[in-house]
Amino acid sequence: MVIVITGPTATGKSELGIFLAKKLDGEIINADSTQIYEGMDIATNKIKDTEGVVHHLFDEKKLYEDYSVFDYQKDAREIIDDILKRGKIPILVGGTGLYITAALYDYEFTEKSKEQFEGVSNDELYKRLLEVDPETTIHLNNRVRVINALNYYLENNKPYSEKKKSSKLLYDTIFIGLTADRDVLYYKINKRVDKMVEEGLIDEARNLYDLHIQTKAVMTPIGYKELFKYFDGEKSLEEAIEDIKTHSRRYAKRQYTWFNNKMKLKWFKTDYEDFSRTEEEVLKYVNKEIEERNNENNR
Repeated sequence: MVIVITGPTATGKSELGIFLAKKLDGEIINADSTQIYEGMDIATNKIKDTEGVVHHLFDEKKLYEDYSVFDYQKDAREIIDDILKRGKIPILVGGTGLYITAALYDYEFTEKSKEQFEGVSNDELYKRLLEVDPETTIHLNNRVRVINALNYYLENNKPYSEKKKSSKLLYDTIFIGLTADRDVLYYKINKRVDKMVEEGLIDEARNLYDLHIQTKAVMTPIGYKELFKYFDGEKSLEEAIEDIKTHSRRYAKRQYTWFNNKMKLKWFKTDYEDFSRTEEEVLKYVNKEIEERNNENNR
């Protein structure tokens, strides 16, 4: 049995994950693409106190290292299998939907080698793609997807447009989603950004800025690139912080779109006044699901 806890930012996923891990003898696997990297703690809202629960795939990579969905799929599945072999429950916690589906579904990812396309223009890349995959629906300016499609062809000798995406789950999985009313969620997101600033977000961003590291790892999380514009003198501090809030709210909206289109989640509304109510409600549901599925398997 595998449990997934996901949902938009600022809904309490990490806290719920620790609660369930304690109650169900589980271990947590990070499903947030930014928390893989060390040195990025405040902006990524990395858990500070694990409360004795084993956490996997946190602080695994340096900021200058590449880490793809292919890498995550491989690592996460190895960890899931190991946890299951030890009779415990793997609990994937995070808001990166692609990581979750990569780990749990029979999706085919291939290792990318983007170096060969360094310095090649978008127009030229797209022209090459059309030559091998005339049915592609990828947009000309989506450079990352164009490169991925070219690599897929090179490695599999067939067009990416013919790649079949499987909806087959590899593990018996319970999908939990945490949600909140939009106005409440947006308020909580704004307050969380304020708290991040109080906890030292500006200093954390400044340290990265001074290291002159602007890799994908650093520029992906919301919080750093906005403050970099402040350090460059392009924005005031107030404008940069407001941008962080705006981008965080938009990201939450995109997360909802992904979850609703890609996953069959059992949604639970976060009780911000008394989160223990949410925890107990989810635990009751999970225990019922485990019991019913065990009974089904024993028939």
